Order: sequence, then structure tokens, then C-alpha cells
Amino acid sequence: MSKNKKNKQKKQTFAQYAKSQHPKTPLLKNSVNAFWVGGLICAIGQAIQNFYVNVFGFSQQDAANPTVATIIFLAGLLTALGFFDRIAKFAGAGTAVPVTGFANSMVSSALEFKKEGFVLGVGGKMFSLAGSVIVFGVVTAFIIGLISAIL
Repeated sequence: MSKNKKNKQKKQTFAQYAKSQHPKTPLLKNSVNAFWVGGLICAIGQAIQNFYVNVFGFSQQDAANPTVATIIFLAGLLTALGFFDRIAKFAGAGTAVPVTGFANSMVSSALEFKKEGFVLGVGGKMFSLAGSVIVFGVVTAFIIGLISAIL
């Protein structure tokens, strides 16, 4: 048997062994956890918006911006205190509700590189992960705006 065939056979044997040792992923449990945690985050956002409407007298539309800012602040604070990662480990994609996931990526990057200084560390690396989100968000908004203007 040639050397290439032996290597290929060893790789296949190892792949089969690795697959047999890997624990089965609990897809239903993970999906349920992501669903209810994501829903809870959205319900908290709705409660915050209702607070701004009822306490400060904002309209539903005017309450949207401070609601988003509050959710971003809370997600950033939970990330900085180390709680968001525990919630994300439990809920998985449920915490990736766009605003909370974005806040988490920004604060995580800032915390990771803070020892490199505020300018080159925090300022330079904060947008390393979130930069692509910003770029594609702006490009998508431009394309949708262009389509809307044409139609």
C-alpha cells in the first residue's frame, strides 16, 4: 500500500474516532434556551420603552432611541462585569439580538486590549470585531435607501 493511501486511511480512522468521542449536541435544548432568553431580552426592551412612554411622556417613536441606548448600556455593563458571557454561554444565539450582541462585541474587544493603552489598545481594537457590522450596516442602509428612492 502506498504512503498516501496509508495517510488517508489514518486520517479517516482518526476522524471516525474523533466523531465517536464528541458529545452529542442538545439542539432542542439549545434552541429553546436561545428562544426564551432572546424573547426575555426583547421583553425587557419593551418594558424599558414603556417606562419612557409612561414616565417621561415620550411617544412610542420618540422612546425608541433612549430605549436602544439603555439596552446597549446594560449589555455593555453586564459584559464589563462578566455576567453577559455566562448568559451567552447558556443562551447561545439568544443573546445575539443585534443590539446586545453588538454592545457585547464592542466592550469585549475594549476589555481585551485595555492593557495596550487607551489609544492603540481600546480605541484601535474596539472596532476590530464590530467594524464589519458597522460597514455592512451602512452599506445595506445605503442600498435600501437607494432602492427606496428609485421606487
